[in-house]
Amino acid sequence: MTQATRRYDLRGLKCPLPALKTGRRLAGLKPGDVLEVETTDPLAIIDIPHLCQQQGHVLLASEETATGHRFTIERGAVLTSEAEG
Repeated sequence: MTQATRRYDLRGLKCPLPALKTGRRLAGLKPGDVLEVETTDPLAIIDIPHLCQQQGHVLLASEETATGHRFTIERGAVLTSEAEG
């Protein structure tokens, strides 16, 4: 079953907001849902992949855009914080 891709525009926000907001948005999705995040913060290319690794999400794609960066993320089965709680 294919999930619809949701888009999240975080252009203009500075570190750490893109990673924090991405984490919160992913927490509200179902496992397997896909989130496409647009950012302009140069540190997001470090922070968002790190967030995915720590929380068990799958970074499907990371690509440079004309204005910044786009990340395509599949929500993991269980967030690390859920597994610990």
